Amino acid sequence: MDVHVTLDGHRDLSGQIYRQLRAAILDGRLREGDRVPPSRELARRLAVARNTVGVAYERLTAEGYLRSRVGAGTFVEAGDALADRATGSAHSALRARPGWPAHRRWPPPAPPATEFDFRVGLPDTRLFPFEQWRPLVARELRPSANPTGYGDPAGHAGLRHALARHIGLSRAVRADADDIVITNGVQQALDLVARVVLEPGDRVAVEQPGYPPARLLFTSLGLDVAGVPVDSEGLRVDAIPEGTRLVLVTPSHQFPLGMPMSLHRRLTLLDWARRHRAVVVEDDYDSEFRFGGRPIDSLRSLDESGHVVYVNSFSKVMLPSLRTGFLVAPAPLREALRTAKYVTDWSTTEITQAALARFVDDGRFARHVRRMRAEYEARHTLITTTLRRDFADRLEVVPSSAGLHITAHVTAHATGDVGATVTRARAAGVAVQSLAEVADDPAARPGLVLGYGAIETSRIAEGLRRLAACA
Repeated sequence: MDVHVTLDGHRDLSGQIYRQLRAAILDGRLREGDRVPPSRELARRLAVARNTVGVAYERLTAEGYLRSRVGAGTFVEAGDALADRATGSAHSALRARPGWPAHRRWPPPAPPATEFDFRVGLPDTRLFPFEQWRPLVARELRPSANPTGYGDPAGHAGLRHALARHIGLSRAVRADADDIVITNGVQQALDLVARVVLEPGDRVAVEQPGYPPARLLFTSLGLDVAGVPVDSEGLRVDAIPEGTRLVLVTPSHQFPLGMPMSLHRRLTLLDWARRHRAVVVEDDYDSEFRFGGRPIDSLRSLDESGHVVYVNSFSKVMLPSLRTGFLVAPAPLREALRTAKYVTDWSTTEITQAALARFVDDGRFARHVRRMRAEYEARHTLITTTLRRDFADRLEVVPSSAGLHITAHVTAHATGDVGATVTRARAAGVAVQSLAEVADDPAARPGLVLGYGAIETSRIAEGLRRLAACA
């Protein structure tokens, strides 16, 4: 294991080596079992006598930090000497800007159920076509496939052209490659839009209940975030506060309740944006998974005045670990968004983008979506039917025909605490989340949110039976 050691002057050289190696062990840079450089090699690198390094090693060995193995070398030793491991950084005078310490990771970590996993936002990665995906990535790892330099901040040209065709057909979104910026997921897309169109202190409206990471992002940028209630038709446009500059909505599948925004409400929102010269960001997550009913027009396809920014990602439809999303912006925002992408992280990985471009162009993406849609529809139907049949006295299912989760409110006459039910269910091997937990809103109407991306269809019935026993 190579370790960085620097020497200052010519005094106490052994002590300097000892203290730096000891610090590396205590703060975890050198871990149990790591092999430290041979004394001869480290002495040569530091231009000191071998005995100088040897004295430092002997002292560390005597104190229990190192252990020598004849013929093998010298290794970091675990034991009581490491129990009080600490670093000097805890005593730093630096502090985060007010507000950051209160931000919590979302979703709150829930112990995964090895048998019955109903957690929200998880696709079924077991059904991903890895055998088809792997050769596409391998192809991009050849020297001839990688041009010198960094990628275009807007993203791989081939992927942007492929996406323009895809959303034009699947979502009736009129766009060309120049309108698209590839991002590291939807969260970065929201960050770029906010940086480009808003000033600190500007007001942003989000759905309430809604997607907590978006609220946290806007708050971290110094924006005034206002929650707007939703009803059976989606976000209530009449409740948007005065002075709002940007509205974030999930019109195709409201998160986390699940109902779509009505056509009347969508047209009303677009008219509001036009009159107030505001930005509407449409998060079209889960739109690929619609199970029957008439297709829901995207806001972007209805927008005639250029006020909608469309965002989406491949996290649910493919793999979260791809960290690939995109935005479609009105022409006046193109250059500013590309610049914002450049200054925040320069570009998204070209290898993944190039492989994804071929995956979409070859028709494999469409085939994968069709396969997953059929699988998820079966799970959606099974859970909905079971909840309405076996939980009717306790839960009221929110009508939904899309996505990867179902929300059910606690009925008015039901007794018992949702939080206690969730705790008992987890103890029984069923990972489920409350609506308040998913929305990060203690005031949310009591209910449960059941994801069906991570649980096999064959295990749903038993999982729900155990959940019923815990209610």
